[in-house]
Amino acid sequence: MKVAIVHYWLVGMRGGEKVVEALCEMYPGADIYTHVYVPEMVSETIRKHHVATTFINRLPRAQRMYKAYLPLMPMALEQLDLRPYDLIISSESGPAKGVIAPPGALHVCYCHTPMRYIWNMFHDYQQSAGFLTRLAIPPLANYLRLWDVSSAARVDSFVANSATVAARIRRYYGNDSTIIHPPIDTKAFSPVPCSEVADYYLMAGELVSYKRPDLAVRAFNELKLNLVVIGGGELLPEVCRLAGPTVSVLGPQPFAILKHHYARCRALIFPGEEDFGMVPVEAMASGRPVVAFGRGGATETVANDLTGVFFHEQTVGAIADAVKRLSTMEFDSDAIVAHAAHFNREQFVRKMRAHIDALLAQRDLAGQNLRDQSSFRRQWAAT
Repeated sequence: MKVAIVHYWLVGMRGGEKVVEALCEMYPGADIYTHVYVPEMVSETIRKHHVATTFINRLPRAQRMYKAYLPLMPMALEQLDLRPYDLIISSESGPAKGVIAPPGALHVCYCHTPMRYIWNMFHDYQQSAGFLTRLAIPPLANYLRLWDVSSAARVDSFVANSATVAARIRRYYGNDSTIIHPPIDTKAFSPVPCSEVADYYLMAGELVSYKRPDLAVRAFNELKLNLVVIGGGELLPEVCRLAGPTVSVLGPQPFAILKHHYARCRALIFPGEEDFGMVPVEAMASGRPVVAFGRGGATETVANDLTGVFFHEQTVGAIADAVKRLSTMEFDSDAIVAHAAHFNREQFVRKMRAHIDALLAQRDLAGQNLRDQSSFRRQWAAT
């Protein structure tokens, strides 16, 4: 069986690329198709596979400004020749699912989320854009929405990474989906003895507006409690400017440093609404509780009062109250680690393989029924 994996762009190793990595391990002979490819920014597991790019990769400064070519990506996807493949798995968050699959092939879309910038976060992106971009966004977004909805019909089965994303798939595409949480290497993290837990909280991840890192920094300025911030992104300068004397902004850090702080912080602060959110699971795999906004993927990964606490308004006061509430509670580190293990890499591989195998079996059965019916009609005509 020939397998193709289609991913929007390979320019780093975030959540979507971790899914691609797991799919590569499931299908060692699979070919990968993507719009833009920066080999040195992805894992060796991905680099071992044949990676083909669309014409977007050859456009000026595409490796850094790839999002500027978003309007061209539907056309680029439709030019990919996937006729040799029996199974196509698209990894969707940017445009990926719109490939034209050959008749008889199975197309499964693992959806991290329908494209945020044209659907649920359209107005946020528009408001934060410059004047000329704000003028251009509405007609471009309208065109992309029409294509995005029509291309959903090319998918045989949607898999959502969370119930939150499953609801968006139903809302925007009118499709049902199977929920399979993304793979997290929980075994890469481990707790430390209570004596090694330090007197600070941690916020980790990309510093972008929808994750609301500004709220956490302002809350800890008011609380006068220690907060360590790890991550890069467009809001890094603003976070540095907002940081008071108890907030340490470390910027992007290697995995070893992040792992060290996961295990030794008093708790992780997670102020944004995510589609799924791998960071809280990584913190819990390190034995530490989470203070999370009670919407989105965190509601599926964090167990209230067992592995953390929720706040229900994205305000400085709500975060501060949740931190105070957590400080009066005791948490069992072993129980937190055990809870995080439900989201490990093995569950993803097992569930994805079972889902795809069932779909292939249904396809083969349907094909056999058609062949049987055709044979019967020929025999009947001959008599």
